[in-house]
Amino acid sequence: MAEQVYAELVKKEQLKPDIFKFSVKAPGIVKEAKPGNFIEIRVSETTEPFLRRPISIYNLDRENGILEFIFQVKGKGTEILAKREVGKQIDIVGPIGYGTFKYEDYQNIAIIGGGIGVFPLYELAKCAKTDGKNVTTYLGFRNKDFVVLEEEFKNISNQLILTTDDGSYAEKGFAIQYLEKDIEAGKVDSIYACGPLPMLKAVQKLAMEKEIPCQISLEEKMACGLGVCLGCAVKTAKSPKDAPEYWHVCKAGPVFNAKDVEI
Repeated sequence: MAEQVYAELVKKEQLKPDIFKFSVKAPGIVKEAKPGNFIEIRVSETTEPFLRRPISIYNLDRENGILEFIFQVKGKGTEILAKREVGKQIDIVGPIGYGTFKYEDYQNIAIIGGGIGVFPLYELAKCAKTDGKNVTTYLGFRNKDFVVLEEEFKNISNQLILTTDDGSYAEKGFAIQYLEKDIEAGKVDSIYACGPLPMLKAVQKLAMEKEIPCQISLEEKMACGLGVCLGCAVKTAKSPKDAPEYWHVCKAGPVFNAKDVEI
């Protein structure tokens, strides 16, 4: 059940010139949240900008009631949020999302992410590893300058494979190439993905061809985050062409079975 809280910003880190990690005191949200959930943040104390900003949950420190999220400055709203000072309050609604990552029925799980889409995959990898799953994480970035959270993911994965498109750091190529090799070697029994749409489409196609269960976290523009505005619609895969059916990412997702949605 989502709740509105005024959470104290207890720690602020700048990971890249335009990427920030915030740690806030939000024990109620932390207690209820699951891997894949997100939060809605009011970035300003005024009505400008009016709408909240949806941001994925990065890490849940259940012992201390600390919620961590990472965001990239992309516009006015996130620019305002990035200037929030430690000790100040942040108006947060969460946890939001019915569709979350479910890995309990599998043992050898592959977690694949690209760019800023890697952020919501950390809590998943951490929980799965703690629960005794064999976790292989595949992270892809454009080049060395865009690489983030390498050590963090290495610490909570049985194996981390990191790639850059241009080969300026780690392995050259795309993360999905290494995932496919491990699938062919019989090392994977389930896939979990978040990242740019072209990557998600490729992962979805690969999973369906290889008949491997796959869950994907979709990032759509959300105005309300509560299913009221109907702006974050995604077409269901089995809906009739003459009468398309849609789910809304904020309510039915953000995590979906890859074979159930058309992206």
